[in-house]
Amino acid sequence: MHHLNFKPKAFLFDLNGTMINDMEYHTLAWYSIMTEDLGAKLDYENVKKEMYGKNHEVLARVFGKDKFTAEEIERLSIDKEKRYQQGYMPHLALIDGLDLFLARAKEANIPMAIGSAAIPFNIDFVVDGLDIRHYMDAIVSADDVKTSKPDPETFLKAAAALNVAPSDCLVFEDAPKGVESALNAGMPCIVLTTTHTVEEFEGYPNILSYITDYNDAKLNTLF
Repeated sequence: MHHLNFKPKAFLFDLNGTMINDMEYHTLAWYSIMTEDLGAKLDYENVKKEMYGKNHEVLARVFGKDKFTAEEIERLSIDKEKRYQQGYMPHLALIDGLDLFLARAKEANIPMAIGSAAIPFNIDFVVDGLDIRHYMDAIVSADDVKTSKPDPETFLKAAAALNVAPSDCLVFEDAPKGVESALNAGMPCIVLTTTHTVEEFEGYPNILSYITDYNDAKLNTLF
């Protein structure tokens, strides 16, 4: 078993693709809106590449900064999240082993937080739908930050909310932009290979290990 040689004082979790394996449903919702409703000439893989940051940032990357009014962005965002939740609801589940990992961390008095680019509407859908709110000592959403990942603001705010130094936090992420955010925050990271291949994370020095789920025995060395 690979020993991680790090004893974190806090765990910080990205949400989508990290605690739940739902990124396909976000992509399908955006793909439907972008291609069917908005007429974009994009295939599924190109839509998938844009799946990071806040909704208005996704729209700006694909269609340009001034394509939509604030009201149109709000309407499109709400529509997208409703389509995502409707599609994912029958499959809503924690990634394998995470329920036991959260319980073990709680028993060990290790504080935990979610640091996500998701809006509260989606975070509440997950944490209340799966009854895991009691594990979290803080939640930082898209509404709580000015600048999305890879800016470090999300994870730095989560660490501050837990009153733990950034270097003592361990981040769980599934996306290169999230790993970059952790790097910019001075935090080591464990990568879930739910959404991206190992090769896509080449060059990030803060990655301690890659895991497919939370049953990985190397996680035992964190406690």
